[in-house]
Amino acid sequence: MAKKKSFPLRIDPDLYKIIERWAQDEFRSVNGHIEFLLKEAARREGRLGGKKKTQDD
Repeated sequence: MAKKKSFPLRIDPDLYKIIERWAQDEFRSVNGHIEFLLKEAARREGRLGGKKKTQDD
């Protein structure tokens, strides 16, 4: 498994609360959920090696 890069993240407290609740709903840690959301966004935009989704997908 590749080593993960650590870095500080500054985030709006209200947004953090939303992500924290969302992560709990998905049985993920906040860190894991943020990584999941970023990967999904990168995949959607065709930047993660996958096919870029269109509105028809």
